[in-house]
Amino acid sequence: MMREVKRDAVPGIPVLVGLIAALLATAIGFVRFAVHDSPAGAISCVVAIVIEIVLLIGLFTVAPNQGRVLQLFGSYHGTAREPGLRWANPFYTKRPLSLRVRNFETGKLKVNDKRGNPIEIATVVVWRVVDTAEAAFQVDNYENYVHVQSEAALRNLATGYPYDAHTEGEIALSSHTAEISAQLRIEIQDRLEKAGVEVIETRVSHLAYAPEIAAAMLRRQQAAAVVAARRTIVDGAVGMVENALEMLAQRKVIELDEERKAAMVSNLLVVLCSEQGTQPIVNAGSLYH
Repeated sequence: MMREVKRDAVPGIPVLVGLIAALLATAIGFVRFAVHDSPAGAISCVVAIVIEIVLLIGLFTVAPNQGRVLQLFGSYHGTAREPGLRWANPFYTKRPLSLRVRNFETGKLKVNDKRGNPIEIATVVVWRVVDTAEAAFQVDNYENYVHVQSEAALRNLATGYPYDAHTEGEIALSSHTAEISAQLRIEIQDRLEKAGVEVIETRVSHLAYAPEIAAAMLRRQQAAAVVAARRTIVDGAVGMVENALEMLAQRKVIELDEERKAAMVSNLLVVLCSEQGTQPIVNAGSLYH
């Protein structure tokens, strides 16, 4: 594995000032040699000017949060990260690589969840380059590599979890977004480790059933919601009936036998669990006739 080597390039401003002064001095000398008809001196001045111009080619700038990968005839010689005007060997190639934080959103991927239901899912990935050598030499086109591997990790993650949780404690795509995002970040980071990339954050940006089953799943969710609501209503009603019977017994308002208790429980449950207002029926006779 190729790792980044930090290269401290020479500050460029002193070099620039020195080379400009040397060029001026050499140009003045060339004029003097030409006036005094001295070919050897004039030729030496021309050679010096060529060398100084070549040295000027070694100047380069490094922007904030940017690295310059230095290569000499294909061999890696380090990365310059210090911002400003810098100077290095004129024969180095100086490839710029951005170290800034970047993000992108994957397309809406159509995959099957853990239960085989087709769903649509997309995510936002926030990332940056942390090792310029790996990004430049370990993979071909590291930006495309990040995009492709992120989509592959998202597909793999979506197949390992159900869209909805049907049992208590089960992790699902729709209800456990924090856990899903954390696991997705780990999976993407594992795939991008060799590219010198750090995944800062991932977050699911789109999640829905595929259009062909969306209507059926909506009815299923509505039915589940109705069942859950009914269960809550029944639990509350049973508690209220139990409290009512206990209070009647404690205060000795009325003594009820088992049959009268059953009738009262039945009537109270009907009143408490009914969706519409109930109409009382007055019984003027006895419960036993």
